[in-house]
Amino acid sequence: MPNTIDKRGDLPEEGHVIHVAFGPGGGRLSKQPKPSSSRSTRSSEPPPSSAPEDPVTDVFTRREVARFLQVSESRLRWLDQSEIVSPSGTKSGRRAYTFLDLIALRATRELLAHEIRPRDVARAIGALRSTLPRVTRPLHELRIVSDGRRVVVRSNEGVFEPTTGQLVLDFNTRQIHDDVVRVLRPSISPDRRQTAYDLYLEASQYDESPSTYEHAVGLYERAVALDPTLAIVYTNLGNIRFRQGDLEAAEILYHKALQYDVAQPEAHYNLGYMTFERGGFETAITYFLTALERDPRFADAHFNVAMAYERVTNRVKAREHWEMYLELEPAGAWADVARDHLRSPD
Repeated sequence: MPNTIDKRGDLPEEGHVIHVAFGPGGGRLSKQPKPSSSRSTRSSEPPPSSAPEDPVTDVFTRREVARFLQVSESRLRWLDQSEIVSPSGTKSGRRAYTFLDLIALRATRELLAHEIRPRDVARAIGALRSTLPRVTRPLHELRIVSDGRRVVVRSNEGVFEPTTGQLVLDFNTRQIHDDVVRVLRPSISPDRRQTAYDLYLEASQYDESPSTYEHAVGLYERAVALDPTLAIVYTNLGNIRFRQGDLEAAEILYHKALQYDVAQPEAHYNLGYMTFERGGFETAITYFLTALERDPRFADAHFNVAMAYERVTNRVKAREHWEMYLELEPAGAWADVARDHLRSPD
Protein backbone atom coordinates (compact mmCIF):
# COMPACT_ATOMS: atom_id res chain seq x y z
CA MET A 1 0.00 0.00 0.00
CA PRO A 2 1.30 3.49 -0.72
CA ASN A 3 2.21 6.15 1.80
CA THR A 4 1.88 9.91 1.50
CA ILE A 5 4.41 12.55 2.47
CA ASP A 6 3.35 16.01 3.58
CA LYS A 7 4.33 19.06 1.55
CA ARG A 8 4.57 22.41 3.33
CA GLY A 9 4.02 25.78 1.73
CA ASP A 10 1.47 28.47 1.10
CA LEU A 11 -2.05 27.89 -0.04
CA PRO A 12 -2.65 28.01 -3.79
CA GLU A 13 -4.89 30.64 -5.21
CA GLU A 14 -8.58 30.32 -4.40
CA GLY A 15 -10.38 27.73 -6.50
CA HIS A 16 -7.46 25.34 -7.01
CA VAL A 17 -8.12 21.65 -6.42
CA ILE A 18 -5.85 19.49 -4.27
CA HIS A 19 -3.59 17.07 -6.08
CA VAL A 20 -2.19 14.12 -4.16
CA ALA A 21 0.55 11.84 -5.43
CA PHE A 22 0.67 8.47 -3.72
CA GLY A 23 3.66 6.52 -2.46
CA PRO A 24 6.73 7.87 -0.67
CA GLY A 25 7.54 11.25 -2.10
CA GLY A 26 3.84 11.81 -2.63
CA GLY A 27 1.40 13.88 -0.67
CA ARG A 28 -0.36 17.04 -1.81
CA LEU A 29 1.69 18.38 -4.67
CA SER A 30 0.48 21.97 -4.78
CA LYS A 31 2.02 24.46 -2.36
CA GLN A 32 -0.19 24.12 0.65
CA PRO A 33 -0.34 23.44 4.39
CA LYS A 34 0.43 20.11 5.95
CA PRO A 35 -2.48 17.66 5.79
CA SER A 36 -3.58 16.25 9.09
CA SER A 37 -3.42 12.57 8.24
CA SER A 38 -1.73 10.04 5.98
CA ARG A 39 -3.68 8.05 3.43
CA SER A 40 -2.27 4.64 4.29
CA THR A 41 0.68 2.59 5.45
CA ARG A 42 2.82 0.04 3.71
CA SER A 43 2.68 -3.67 4.33
CA SER A 44 5.65 -5.98 4.00
CA GLU A 45 3.46 -8.63 2.38
CA PRO A 46 2.27 -8.40 -1.22
CA PRO A 47 -1.46 -7.97 -1.77
CA PRO A 48 -3.27 -11.15 -2.78
CA SER A 49 -4.01 -11.59 -6.42
CA SER A 50 -7.55 -10.53 -7.27
CA ALA A 51 -7.61 -12.44 -10.55
CA PRO A 52 -9.75 -15.60 -10.48
CA GLU A 53 -8.06 -18.78 -11.62
CA ASP A 54 -10.59 -19.60 -14.34
CA PRO A 55 -11.57 -16.97 -16.93
CA VAL A 56 -14.77 -18.92 -17.65
CA THR A 57 -16.16 -17.76 -14.29
CA ASP A 58 -14.53 -14.31 -14.39
CA VAL A 59 -15.97 -11.03 -15.66
CA PHE A 60 -14.14 -8.31 -17.56
CA THR A 61 -14.37 -4.53 -17.78
CA ARG A 62 -14.90 -2.72 -21.06
CA ARG A 63 -11.31 -1.46 -20.91
CA GLU A 64 -10.00 -5.01 -20.48
CA VAL A 65 -12.13 -6.33 -23.33
CA ALA A 66 -10.99 -3.51 -25.61
CA ARG A 67 -7.38 -4.40 -24.87
CA PHE A 68 -8.01 -8.12 -25.30
CA LEU A 69 -9.80 -7.81 -28.64
CA GLN A 70 -7.72 -4.82 -29.81
CA VAL A 71 -10.79 -2.75 -30.53
CA SER A 72 -11.76 0.67 -29.23
CA GLU A 73 -14.01 1.17 -26.24
CA SER A 74 -16.26 3.28 -28.46
CA ARG A 75 -16.76 0.24 -30.71
CA LEU A 76 -17.81 -1.82 -27.68
CA ARG A 77 -20.24 0.92 -26.66
CA TRP A 78 -21.68 0.93 -30.19
CA LEU A 79 -22.14 -2.86 -30.09
CA ASP A 80 -23.89 -2.49 -26.75
CA GLN A 81 -26.15 0.36 -27.89
CA SER A 82 -26.92 -1.54 -31.12
CA GLU A 83 -27.90 -4.57 -29.02
CA ILE A 84 -25.46 -6.79 -30.90
CA VAL A 85 -23.35 -7.75 -27.86
CA SER A 86 -23.96 -6.22 -24.45
CA PRO A 87 -22.24 -6.98 -21.14
CA SER A 88 -24.30 -9.54 -19.24
CA GLY A 89 -22.39 -9.59 -15.92
CA THR A 90 -21.44 -7.13 -13.20
CA LYS A 91 -18.17 -6.18 -11.52
CA SER A 92 -17.93 -3.78 -8.56
CA GLY A 93 -21.53 -2.77 -9.20
CA ARG A 94 -20.92 -2.01 -12.88
CA ARG A 95 -21.86 -3.88 -16.04
CA ALA A 96 -19.12 -6.25 -17.18
CA TYR A 97 -18.54 -8.88 -19.84
CA THR A 98 -18.68 -12.62 -19.15
CA PHE A 99 -16.66 -15.30 -20.89
CA LEU A 100 -19.63 -16.11 -23.14
CA ASP A 101 -19.79 -12.41 -24.03
CA LEU A 102 -16.15 -12.66 -25.12
CA ILE A 103 -17.04 -15.55 -27.42
CA ALA A 104 -19.81 -13.48 -28.98
CA LEU A 105 -17.57 -10.42 -29.26
CA ARG A 106 -14.78 -12.29 -30.99
CA ALA A 107 -17.30 -13.73 -33.44
CA THR A 108 -18.70 -10.22 -33.98
CA ARG A 109 -15.25 -8.82 -34.66
CA GLU A 110 -14.61 -11.47 -37.31
CA LEU A 111 -17.97 -10.90 -38.97
CA LEU A 112 -17.53 -7.14 -39.12
CA ALA A 113 -14.01 -7.58 -40.49
CA HIS A 114 -15.58 -9.40 -43.43
CA GLU A 115 -17.97 -6.49 -44.06
CA ILE A 116 -21.10 -8.34 -42.99
CA ARG A 117 -23.98 -5.90 -42.55
CA PRO A 118 -24.54 -4.94 -38.88
CA ARG A 119 -28.15 -6.19 -38.93
CA ASP A 120 -26.96 -9.57 -40.21
CA VAL A 121 -24.25 -9.61 -37.56
CA ALA A 122 -26.86 -8.89 -34.90
CA ARG A 123 -29.04 -11.73 -36.18
CA ALA A 124 -26.14 -14.19 -36.28
CA ILE A 125 -24.78 -13.26 -32.86
CA GLY A 126 -28.22 -13.37 -31.30
CA ALA A 127 -28.73 -16.88 -32.63
CA LEU A 128 -25.23 -17.91 -31.59
CA ARG A 129 -25.73 -16.67 -28.03
CA SER A 130 -29.00 -18.57 -27.75
CA THR A 131 -27.10 -21.70 -28.76
CA LEU A 132 -24.21 -21.30 -26.32
CA PRO A 133 -26.19 -22.19 -23.18
CA ARG A 134 -26.99 -25.57 -24.75
CA VAL A 135 -23.31 -26.43 -24.47
CA THR A 136 -22.58 -27.50 -20.91
CA ARG A 137 -18.77 -27.40 -21.08
CA PRO A 138 -17.84 -24.83 -23.73
CA LEU A 139 -14.07 -25.07 -23.30
CA HIS A 140 -14.07 -28.80 -23.93
CA GLU A 141 -16.93 -29.08 -26.38
CA LEU A 142 -17.36 -25.99 -28.45
CA ARG A 143 -15.92 -25.00 -31.79
CA ILE A 144 -17.37 -22.34 -34.09
CA VAL A 145 -16.69 -22.83 -37.80
CA SER A 146 -18.12 -21.80 -41.16
CA ASP A 147 -18.53 -23.52 -44.49
CA GLY A 148 -18.74 -20.15 -46.28
CA ARG A 149 -22.54 -20.08 -46.11
CA ARG A 150 -23.44 -20.98 -42.55
CA VAL A 151 -22.05 -20.56 -39.09
CA VAL A 152 -21.99 -23.96 -37.41
CA VAL A 153 -21.48 -24.68 -33.73
CA ARG A 154 -20.01 -28.12 -33.19
CA SER A 155 -20.02 -29.77 -29.77
CA ASN A 156 -20.02 -33.19 -28.17
CA GLU A 157 -23.80 -32.95 -28.07
CA GLY A 158 -24.16 -32.50 -31.80
CA VAL A 159 -24.11 -29.85 -34.51
CA PHE A 160 -26.13 -26.64 -34.30
CA GLU A 161 -26.81 -24.05 -37.00
CA PRO A 162 -27.61 -20.76 -35.23
CA THR A 163 -28.30 -18.94 -38.49
CA THR A 164 -27.39 -18.78 -42.15
CA GLY A 165 -25.47 -16.10 -44.00
CA GLN A 166 -22.05 -15.13 -45.29
CA LEU A 167 -20.22 -15.75 -42.05
CA VAL A 168 -16.51 -16.41 -41.77
CA LEU A 169 -15.66 -17.89 -38.40
CA ASP A 170 -13.17 -20.49 -37.28
CA PHE A 171 -12.02 -20.57 -33.69
CA ASN A 172 -12.46 -22.66 -30.59
CA THR A 173 -13.21 -21.42 -27.12
CA ARG A 174 -10.20 -23.09 -25.56
CA GLN A 175 -8.07 -20.68 -27.56
CA ILE A 176 -10.09 -17.73 -26.23
CA HIS A 177 -9.57 -19.05 -22.71
CA ASP A 178 -5.82 -19.30 -23.24
CA ASP A 179 -5.67 -15.84 -24.79
CA VAL A 180 -7.56 -14.31 -21.85
CA VAL A 181 -5.09 -15.88 -19.41
CA ARG A 182 -2.13 -14.67 -21.47
CA VAL A 183 -3.36 -11.10 -22.03
CA LEU A 184 -5.61 -10.27 -19.07
CA ARG A 185 -5.06 -12.85 -16.35
CA PRO A 186 -1.42 -13.99 -16.54
CA SER A 187 -0.50 -16.78 -14.18
CA ILE A 188 2.09 -15.53 -11.69
CA SER A 189 3.87 -17.77 -9.22
CA PRO A 190 3.95 -16.75 -5.53
CA ASP A 191 7.73 -16.30 -5.74
CA ARG A 192 7.48 -13.93 -8.70
CA ARG A 193 4.68 -12.00 -7.00
CA GLN A 194 6.73 -11.62 -3.82
CA THR A 195 9.85 -10.53 -5.72
CA ALA A 196 7.81 -7.97 -7.65
CA TYR A 197 6.38 -6.58 -4.44
CA ASP A 198 9.84 -6.40 -2.87
CA LEU A 199 11.02 -4.40 -5.88
CA TYR A 200 8.03 -2.09 -5.47
CA LEU A 201 8.95 -1.51 -1.82
CA GLU A 202 12.56 -0.80 -2.77
CA ALA A 203 11.53 1.56 -5.57
CA SER A 204 9.29 3.49 -3.23
CA GLN A 205 12.37 4.55 -1.28
CA TYR A 206 13.75 6.37 -4.33
CA ASP A 207 10.83 8.41 -5.64
CA GLU A 208 11.22 11.24 -3.12
CA SER A 209 13.97 13.08 -4.98
CA PRO A 210 14.18 14.08 -8.65
CA SER A 211 17.78 12.84 -8.60
CA THR A 212 16.61 9.27 -7.99
CA TYR A 213 13.38 9.24 -10.00
CA GLU A 214 14.81 7.20 -12.85
CA HIS A 215 16.34 4.67 -10.47
CA ALA A 216 12.86 4.24 -8.99
CA VAL A 217 11.39 3.91 -12.47
CA GLY A 218 13.85 1.13 -13.29
CA LEU A 219 12.87 -0.80 -10.17
CA TYR A 220 9.17 -0.27 -10.77
CA GLU A 221 9.51 -1.51 -14.34
CA ARG A 222 11.32 -4.62 -13.15
CA ALA A 223 8.47 -5.19 -10.69
CA VAL A 224 5.73 -5.10 -13.34
CA ALA A 225 7.82 -7.25 -15.67
CA LEU A 226 7.52 -9.93 -12.99
CA ASP A 227 3.94 -9.14 -11.99
CA PRO A 228 2.05 -7.07 -14.57
CA THR A 229 -1.02 -7.03 -12.29
CA LEU A 230 0.65 -5.02 -9.49
CA ALA A 231 -1.55 -1.98 -10.04
CA ILE A 232 -0.04 0.37 -7.45
CA VAL A 233 3.25 0.31 -9.39
CA TYR A 234 1.54 1.94 -12.38
CA THR A 235 0.04 4.57 -10.08
CA ASN A 236 3.42 5.39 -8.56
CA LEU A 237 5.06 5.47 -11.99
CA GLY A 238 2.31 7.86 -13.06
CA ASN A 239 3.08 10.06 -10.05
CA ILE A 240 6.74 10.28 -11.05
CA ARG A 241 5.84 11.24 -14.61
CA PHE A 242 3.35 13.78 -13.27
CA ARG A 243 6.05 15.42 -11.16
CA GLN A 244 8.33 15.46 -14.20
CA GLY A 245 5.68 17.28 -16.20
CA ASP A 246 4.86 14.39 -18.54
CA LEU A 247 1.10 14.53 -18.04
CA GLU A 248 0.27 12.34 -21.02
CA ALA A 249 2.44 9.48 -19.71
CA ALA A 250 1.01 9.94 -16.22
CA GLU A 251 -2.55 9.65 -17.50
CA ILE A 252 -1.76 6.50 -19.47
CA LEU A 253 -0.22 4.92 -16.37
CA TYR A 254 -3.19 5.80 -14.16
CA HIS A 255 -5.50 4.16 -16.69
CA LYS A 256 -3.24 1.12 -16.77
CA ALA A 257 -3.45 0.84 -12.98
CA LEU A 258 -7.23 0.65 -13.31
CA GLN A 259 -6.96 -2.13 -15.87
CA TYR A 260 -5.62 -4.34 -13.09
CA ASP A 261 -7.39 -2.84 -10.08
CA VAL A 262 -10.55 -0.98 -11.03
CA ALA A 263 -11.26 -0.38 -7.34
CA GLN A 264 -8.07 1.60 -6.70
CA PRO A 265 -9.23 5.03 -5.46
CA GLU A 266 -5.89 6.78 -5.99
CA ALA A 267 -5.84 6.30 -9.76
CA HIS A 268 -9.46 7.48 -10.08
CA TYR A 269 -8.62 10.49 -7.94
CA ASN A 270 -5.57 11.54 -9.94
CA LEU A 271 -7.43 11.13 -13.23
CA GLY A 272 -10.14 13.33 -11.76
CA TYR A 273 -7.58 15.97 -10.87
CA MET A 274 -6.04 15.96 -14.34
CA THR A 275 -9.47 16.12 -15.98
CA PHE A 276 -10.49 19.02 -13.72
CA GLU A 277 -7.35 20.95 -14.69
CA ARG A 278 -8.34 20.57 -18.35
CA GLY A 279 -11.81 21.92 -17.65
CA GLY A 280 -13.65 18.60 -17.89
CA PHE A 281 -15.62 19.18 -14.71
CA GLU A 282 -18.43 16.66 -15.30
CA THR A 283 -15.96 13.89 -16.08
CA ALA A 284 -13.82 14.92 -13.11
CA ILE A 285 -16.87 14.58 -10.87
CA THR A 286 -17.32 11.00 -12.09
CA TYR A 287 -13.70 10.15 -11.28
CA PHE A 288 -13.84 11.75 -7.83
CA LEU A 289 -17.14 10.03 -6.98
CA THR A 290 -15.71 6.70 -8.08
CA ALA A 291 -12.74 7.23 -5.78
CA LEU A 292 -15.18 7.97 -2.96
CA GLU A 293 -17.19 4.83 -3.70
CA ARG A 294 -13.98 2.88 -3.10
CA ASP A 295 -12.91 4.97 -0.09
CA PRO A 296 -15.66 7.13 1.46
CA ARG A 297 -13.15 8.64 3.92
CA PHE A 298 -10.92 10.03 1.16
CA ALA A 299 -11.06 13.63 2.40
CA ASP A 300 -9.27 15.28 -0.53
CA ALA A 301 -11.67 13.62 -2.97
CA HIS A 302 -14.57 15.24 -1.08
CA PHE A 303 -12.79 18.62 -1.35
CA ASN A 304 -12.15 18.29 -5.06
CA VAL A 305 -15.57 16.97 -6.03
CA ALA A 306 -17.09 19.87 -4.10
CA MET A 307 -14.93 22.25 -6.15
CA ALA A 308 -16.01 20.51 -9.37
CA TYR A 309 -19.68 20.70 -8.41
CA GLU A 310 -19.28 24.43 -7.88
CA ARG A 311 -17.81 24.76 -11.36
CA VAL A 312 -20.98 23.20 -12.79
CA THR A 313 -23.11 25.38 -10.45
CA ASN A 314 -24.47 22.51 -8.40
CA ARG A 315 -24.19 24.20 -5.02
CA VAL A 316 -26.36 21.63 -3.24
CA LYS A 317 -24.03 18.74 -4.05
CA ALA A 318 -20.98 20.92 -3.44
CA ARG A 319 -22.24 21.78 0.04
CA GLU A 320 -22.69 18.08 0.86
CA HIS A 321 -19.06 17.36 0.07
CA TRP A 322 -17.68 20.48 1.79
CA GLU A 323 -19.43 19.25 4.93
CA MET A 324 -18.10 15.72 4.48
CA TYR A 325 -14.60 17.10 4.01
CA LEU A 326 -14.86 19.06 7.26
CA GLU A 327 -16.04 15.98 9.14
CA LEU A 328 -12.85 14.23 8.07
CA GLU A 329 -10.44 17.22 8.13
CA PRO A 330 -11.82 19.73 10.68
CA ALA A 331 -8.50 21.57 11.20
CA GLY A 332 -6.01 23.33 8.96
CA ALA A 333 -6.01 25.89 6.20
CA TRP A 334 -7.84 23.63 3.72
CA ALA A 335 -10.63 23.29 6.29
CA ASP A 336 -10.79 27.09 6.39
CA VAL A 337 -11.15 27.12 2.60
CA ALA A 338 -14.03 24.65 2.85
CA ARG A 339 -15.73 26.81 5.51
CA ASP A 340 -15.33 29.88 3.30
CA HIS A 341 -17.15 28.05 0.52
CA LEU A 342 -19.93 27.02 2.88
CA ARG A 343 -20.34 30.65 4.02
CA SER A 344 -20.53 31.90 0.45
CA PRO A 345 -24.04 32.82 -0.74
CA ASP A 346 -25.69 30.23 -2.97
